[in-house]
Amino acid sequence: MNRYVIRTDKEISSPMTREEAIKTVKEYEQRGISAYIVSEDEGERLKNSKFNIPKWD
Repeated sequence: MNRYVIRTDKEISSPMTREEAIKTVKEYEQRGISAYIVSEDEGERLKNSKFNIPKWD
């Protein structure tokens, strides 16, 4: 079974089913929170990355 996580600008959720992920993203959208669904593997990769948000002068 494929598992998915929700990625926001602040956090990555715990793994969930596709249906749960879709429902959660819709709830975030209603609250004005940008979020998207990624695979559990991609979520782990993102969690371990050291990506820095660029700061514009």
